Amino acid sequence: MPSTDPTATGIETPGPGESETIARIAEIFGLRGERMYGEAVTERAHALQCAEAARIRGASEALIIATLLHDVGHLMHDRGEDIAEQGVDMRHEIIGEKFLRKFFPPSVSRPVALHVDAKRYLCTVEEGYLESLSPASQRSLELQGGLMSAEEIAAFEADPHHKDAVLLRRCDEEGKRTDCQPPELETYFPMMRRVMSAAQ
Repeated sequence: MPSTDPTATGIETPGPGESETIARIAEIFGLRGERMYGEAVTERAHALQCAEAARIRGASEALIIATLLHDVGHLMHDRGEDIAEQGVDMRHEIIGEKFLRKFFPPSVSRPVALHVDAKRYLCTVEEGYLESLSPASQRSLELQGGLMSAEEIAAFEADPHHKDAVLLRRCDEEGKRTDCQPPELETYFPMMRRVMSAAQ
């Protein structure tokens, strides 16, 4: 029976080094990036559209990379494309953070960890946000905990990266177009190197 442990990725993590890390990210996208995202686009197309949305919004390089890689946890588990339809929350944000924090600063890994909570937060505090979600996002919201309590809102707002997570989440909703051709993954490799170098 397949594991539901969110740390059981099914993909080995790389050793230290910027080139090795980037090569591993490229490999992960190569292996599973053509999975359908649950919308009308693939995981790769969604990631690239989200990163472009962050760039257009004037986000920092770290946040652009966080937005590009926010769903890497989906690509690292081996439970397939329709896991949410099976009623299982793989906690992809935790898988993603665990992987990314080994190589990138918290300005990348923490917004990734918080982007699911950012959806719950916006659904709770922003009128009309819940209704604006795609059907797939509305389905996954239930698995992810639904609306936040007052205590959960306070805890989320206390995290220094929560505003970046909210911006990431807004870009997430923009990355589901079928008529968009954003820059390819390789164009972000120099930016990844700069963000990793700055952290060191």
